[in-house]
Amino acid sequence: MTPHLTRRDFHRHCAALAASSLLARPAFAADEPFRLNYIVASAMYGKAPLAEILPEVRKTGAEYIEIWAERHGNQREQIDEMGPDAFADLLAKHDVKLGSFTCFKYGIFNMQGEMDLVRRLGGDMVICNTGGPKGLTGDDLKSAVSQFAAKLRPHVEAAEDRGLILGVENHSGSLVSSPESQQMLLDAIPSEHLGIALAPYHLPQDPSLLAGHIRNLGERLVHFQAWEHGMGCMTKLPKEQELMQLPHRGPLDWTPLLEALKQIDYRGRTEIFMHPVPRGIPILESTAAVTDEINDARKYLESRLEAVG
Repeated sequence: MTPHLTRRDFHRHCAALAASSLLARPAFAADEPFRLNYIVASAMYGKAPLAEILPEVRKTGAEYIEIWAERHGNQREQIDEMGPDAFADLLAKHDVKLGSFTCFKYGIFNMQGEMDLVRRLGGDMVICNTGGPKGLTGDDLKSAVSQFAAKLRPHVEAAEDRGLILGVENHSGSLVSSPESQQMLLDAIPSEHLGIALAPYHLPQDPSLLAGHIRNLGERLVHFQAWEHGMGCMTKLPKEQELMQLPHRGPLDWTPLLEALKQIDYRGRTEIFMHPVPRGIPILESTAAVTDEINDARKYLESRLEAVG
């Protein structure tokens, strides 16, 4: 007799094949040097149309796009306007793959609809931060993370059902922001469908600390933003100072971080990133200039990676 499958078990079974490929790291040849696997954040181009952004992705050395929503961009809303099928056609036309959605506006407990759409479009990850409270320490932090993890587990299970990863960004305004709190959450939910979308911007700008944290995360590092603090992104600054959030523009030595990524054989995606002020504008005035700036940062990362050897 065929055993009865619950709806949940059925979806888990249907996702199994997808999960086996979505969660697998890219297959690099044994003799191929370690390399970074790039993704482009749509918000780097402000609220430019997807039809304008997607042709730029391959020009940056990337093959993936990450979709951002209001207020940082509006490409998520553009998908609603054009429809998922039209967006899928655009991806195919420009030989670009969907990687992930970052949609802070929904909150981490309201991402299951986004999971469904990401899976439908061939992506493998949704990213959000945890929200507050922030600044907790000691037993207060342990208790808060434990309570948060209990509430989050069904959402990690929802990601597992769909063969996806739920990435938690370590936003400084969130409960899970410090290396300590990140590890607490990962220990509480030991699932490959939950990991850290690491933004060095939100951590102390100590290369040794950042590199050590990357090594500690290991396979639970699921998304990496090449984003440093520079002079910050909360106050309007002259453009040259604002751009110091980018590798090669700011003071952070990226060599130890890249060495750590190599040591853990990081196969997730790397996103060259910054926030403009105000949010929702492109980092530079023209689409071509944004692409050139991403490429300059990529060339710097590649030169530092070569230095690692």
